[in-house]
Amino acid sequence: MRSSVCVVALVVLVLPAVQTFVPIGSGMTHVTITGNAVMKKIHEVCGALAESEKRPFKPTGSSAEELLRACLGTHTGEVSGAKFHEALNQIYMQNGIVDRDYASSNPHHFNNEAFIEGHSLITKGVTSIKANIRSNNLQAARETLGRVLHTLQDFYSHSNWVELGYKNTYINLIRPDQTINNVAGKCSHGGKDDLSSTQTPRGGISKDERLGHNAALHDTAVALATDATLELLEDIRGAVGNKEFLRVMGIARSAVVCFVIDTTGSMAEEIIEAKRLSHQIIDSNKGTQNEPSEYILVPFNDPSFGPLLRTTDAEVMKKEISKLTATGGGDEPEMCLSGLQLALTGAPSSSSIFIFTDASAKDMHLERTIIALIKSTKSTVYIFMTRRSARSLNIEERAKFQVYRNLAFASGGQAIEVTKANLPSATDIILDTTTSALVTVLHQARHTGGVGNFSFFLDASLSNVTAYLTGTNLKFSLYSPSGASQPHSVSNGPLATIQAVGNLQRIRINSANNTGLWQISIQTTGAYTVKVTGQSSISFVYNFVEEFGGPHKGFAIIDGLPQKGLPVKLLLTITGQKGAEALKIQQVALVGAADNNMVNGIIKDIGGGNILVTVDKPPVEEFAVMIKGEDSTTSSYFQRQTTTQMHPSEFFVKAVVDSTMLPGKDFHVPFNVTTNGAGGVFSITAENDKNFPMKYEKTLTVSSNGSALGTVIVQTPADTTSGTDITLTILAAGPVEYSNYVVLRLSVLAEVTDFTPPKCKIFDVSPVCPLNCTHSNWDLSVNITDGNGSGIENIYTQKGSGNFSYYSVEDGGVTVVMGYYNASCCSPDVIVTAVDKEGNVGTCAYTVQTINGGVSLSLFLPFWASVLVSVLSIINI
Repeated sequence: MRSSVCVVALVVLVLPAVQTFVPIGSGMTHVTITGNAVMKKIHEVCGALAESEKRPFKPTGSSAEELLRACLGTHTGEVSGAKFHEALNQIYMQNGIVDRDYASSNPHHFNNEAFIEGHSLITKGVTSIKANIRSNNLQAARETLGRVLHTLQDFYSHSNWVELGYKNTYINLIRPDQTINNVAGKCSHGGKDDLSSTQTPRGGISKDERLGHNAALHDTAVALATDATLELLEDIRGAVGNKEFLRVMGIARSAVVCFVIDTTGSMAEEIIEAKRLSHQIIDSNKGTQNEPSEYILVPFNDPSFGPLLRTTDAEVMKKEISKLTATGGGDEPEMCLSGLQLALTGAPSSSSIFIFTDASAKDMHLERTIIALIKSTKSTVYIFMTRRSARSLNIEERAKFQVYRNLAFASGGQAIEVTKANLPSATDIILDTTTSALVTVLHQARHTGGVGNFSFFLDASLSNVTAYLTGTNLKFSLYSPSGASQPHSVSNGPLATIQAVGNLQRIRINSANNTGLWQISIQTTGAYTVKVTGQSSISFVYNFVEEFGGPHKGFAIIDGLPQKGLPVKLLLTITGQKGAEALKIQQVALVGAADNNMVNGIIKDIGGGNILVTVDKPPVEEFAVMIKGEDSTTSSYFQRQTTTQMHPSEFFVKAVVDSTMLPGKDFHVPFNVTTNGAGGVFSITAENDKNFPMKYEKTLTVSSNGSALGTVIVQTPADTTSGTDITLTILAAGPVEYSNYVVLRLSVLAEVTDFTPPKCKIFDVSPVCPLNCTHSNWDLSVNITDGNGSGIENIYTQKGSGNFSYYSVEDGGVTVVMGYYNASCCSPDVIVTAVDKEGNVGTCAYTVQTINGGVSLSLFLPFWASVLVSVLSIINI
């Protein structure tokens, strides 16, 4: 039987009814199966969470954005679906990559009766996902989830489970404590790529496509693959809880606070300001959409840096940042880039990261690694470079700080030079940026002085529009759509409020009548940057993608820079308040960062808010992505731009890893460098954010238009915590041009021996509730045990708005957890979930019956009597 795979079409979220598994742009593909199941499960979990919090859950429409707003609750302020789409795309794209990177792997597709191996891939993958979530490594969890779901879904298309007449899923596939039986027999796989399918008997068991001879079988396979996906998602949800499950799926407020702070002795004023800012951000935004969903803090000194603190609890952030003190050292070079590396690998993608330092970087060898991480994560870096006096830096001093300017430029952020005394005036940019639904309208940089004119369009959805200029001796004027103007010398004028501090000019545009085409005209003798931001639900996420061949063609994300001399393809996902259907994209262009030249792309709408863009001749220097279009909800035109600076490269770096690391064991990461231009000796650099020891050859010889293989060996310490993720960056520098890179997220997973879920039993249930539920309650008692397993780690109510309490008793050396649940009869459903330390899940589910007529609930056992009966039954008294 020849192997065959299912191709993945780049269609997400809004998923139409379709007829086949395979073709790009249509068909019941892995991504549509995954997307349908994911959205259904998100809707279910959002409803359960809203019920437990006693608040309504009523999406106002069918779009993902409206689901997001309803799920987040009653918080006020703008809601952006960008991070939601970004998180889901990480799942979907990794799902698709299985067809490219593991096309010939039987276990990944359940080909050639590789059932035991496929089962192992799924169960080990799920264990890794749960461990990653417990360690807050959500991107690693999403990527593994995408790959695991592909394999799980292929079972129903590539085995004869359906042909044997089974109408239910094979639950053993996601149960590590269960064995896999021989569920298939030998037969032709089928399809045009199976040569044996032309022989008698003809046909085959492949249900990738809906054809005349297998239509019913294909439909059943799709239905079972969808149900199996829902079961696996439910298992993960049970292990981590509703809120964490939704965070994995990208359901979270978009604001993130990330500080990287120099803690040497000369930094007392900066630490005080960082403390003030963090408290102001937390206290002023509580209960709104601007309230950060996550807080990250990375201190650095010399020679130490870190550890990284990452928390969703605002009070924990307050406590930790209050502990910071300025000690040791002075204004000598510090480990700034090492601290930034931790932040870039620990923060969610597309985060804003704020660095406070008064010293140059001691670890400048990390510059290329940091730039690679910036481009990979699309994060924006703002660096506050402080000094004692307002005197200008001399040539030598400016050279020492140039690395910070390089990083700020690459990320689309700013390098802000300010005195320590004036720092509080400059940090308004942090308050502006640490907010929900932040979008960039324009970002440009000029490396030399002169006159520059910059136009940008403000649409009706934008609020809190602010322009930032950095540079010395700037003279500028602001022009409104009506032709009115305001020079830089007028701080409070008819168009804006202008605040100048250090090399930063902050221009807050007045909110009244600001829709239309604006312009900033600048004159200066030195380098400068221009950036315009605002708050809006209209945004987009993007990835560079490449087409891959094989039995079924598809697209995969380019993890690095796109190839020079070839057309560039981008996959864009558009988001707006009413969903993508309310937005019409009219232009997608690559914009030169230094000259504002635009190269337009060819737009192809592939559905679900997704657009495939082809640019035949991309810029050869740094560029960003700009989109323009029309919003039908406000009948206005809009403009958005990315900030991360990209450029094409004549060579690329690839690596494929599909296993977890073991504590105390060496882990081999093979990679290759391929060039479509000149060859030569390429220098290789590998860095990881956990500072694990590594071994690899520092050079690689590549022939012209050829490739060469290399290996990085990561030496994992024996005491590494299970669930830890390592971000490994492999860089190759060519003999004549830019470097290129690949960024990998690797997970450490200790050997697991406990596969048995906790047991949950229900006792003493209220029998019925009256039809009029308003003034009546019901209750139940449960006992939970884990036998000889790893021990209970968490018990909670996965569904239900009642009150749940529990305590433990010992019975013959076995710990028994006694639980009591009480709820209003208006909330008749409950699921009590118990999770052990390995992520195995046991549940008790119950729905109280309702009868017409009054029932005296005083007849039911009160709480303590219920508990007593349960205890007596357990200890056999």
